[in-house]
Amino acid sequence: MKQDTPVQRPLWLALSIILVGLNLRPTLAAIGPLLDQLRHATGMSFSDASLLTTLPVATMGAGAFLGSWLERRAGARQGVVIALLLILLSSALRWLPASFGALLATALMAGVGIALAQALIPGFIKQHFPHKVSALMGFYITAIMGGASLAAAGAPWLASHSAHWQNGLAAWAALAILALPCWLLSAPRGAPGGGSAARAPQFSQIPRAWLLAFYFGIGTAVYASSLAWLPALFVQLGWSQQQGGLMLSFMTGMEVVSGLTIPLLSARSHDMRGWLTLVLLAVLAGLLGMVLAPHGGLLWVALLGLGVGGLFPLTMILTLHHYEDARNAGQLSAFVQGIGYLIAAVAPFAAGWIRDATSSFNLAWLCLALLIAGLLVLTRRFAPQGYAEAMQTPAAVAAQTR
Repeated sequence: MKQDTPVQRPLWLALSIILVGLNLRPTLAAIGPLLDQLRHATGMSFSDASLLTTLPVATMGAGAFLGSWLERRAGARQGVVIALLLILLSSALRWLPASFGALLATALMAGVGIALAQALIPGFIKQHFPHKVSALMGFYITAIMGGASLAAAGAPWLASHSAHWQNGLAAWAALAILALPCWLLSAPRGAPGGGSAARAPQFSQIPRAWLLAFYFGIGTAVYASSLAWLPALFVQLGWSQQQGGLMLSFMTGMEVVSGLTIPLLSARSHDMRGWLTLVLLAVLAGLLGMVLAPHGGLLWVALLGLGVGGLFPLTMILTLHHYEDARNAGQLSAFVQGIGYLIAAVAPFAAGWIRDATSSFNLAWLCLALLIAGLLVLTRRFAPQGYAEAMQTPAAVAAQTR
């Protein structure tokens, strides 16, 4: 098989990866701060509005498997180009008159684009930056969270300072316009990963792959629910829509801090369990705090942001550590994200349904807190000396013990 072209300008490639990351949340994060205008313009219920986050997250799950297929057929370079074009188009179409159907269609289109990029970038990082996986994954995921923070704060500001509130949804097409040429100029023209040598292991037969997917899915469920409903929670408490958006921006700002520092601090450790426990405890405290003492919002949102911001990159780094081979690691990452996002997609809809049924988000936060407590118990299973054995099928393990 033809080898990938060596990276000639790694700094520019790293910058391009960061720019791609900036594009992977604004189409979702801009919805929550503008929820009142969206509901007024379209007549949506809270359950309907939850679909604008739930269905794209589910699409991100299904699309992750498409990303693995696309990498084998066309290569990561072309796959990311397609992803950015889909994100660009989905944002630009939001300048059209708003309707629930149109918003849902653009959200689904964005979900496919996000899924493709997220399925391709982790393996691409491991392949081209094998000795800097933790650091670059930290920067990349920080960029994802930074894009969410930018949209959460910028969407209501753009809506209130322009003639059309749709500008708060559509302006993020500019980020894709910036990222596309940078990626095309810096990403190496590698051969597609087709052929028998690139065939992925049967992850559906490996319990550890499912465990990683569940772990990723629950952490992402907390993030997706916060993205969809955190502004609405504070509006319900009497805050303004702008203030609710700023709280989401503050949370994602804390995610940026954690996403940047935790991977760097943990880079020398092959055992992620201590770091995972730390960030899970922060998430748990944030969720319980919003139920028990919601008016201490800044503290709980800060803890939630710091916890989720560290959990996302640590889970992806943990997944990549399970294989030395970059292609297998990338394909495992795609499987974990595919199943994980399908799990996470349930959470925003369930939270919206609970809000309609109980007039409160408290039960939703308590359910998420219970799931995070479960992840704390599961964390002890990720001992690094067991990675190789854990990635074998039960049949292979049984054959070795005969």
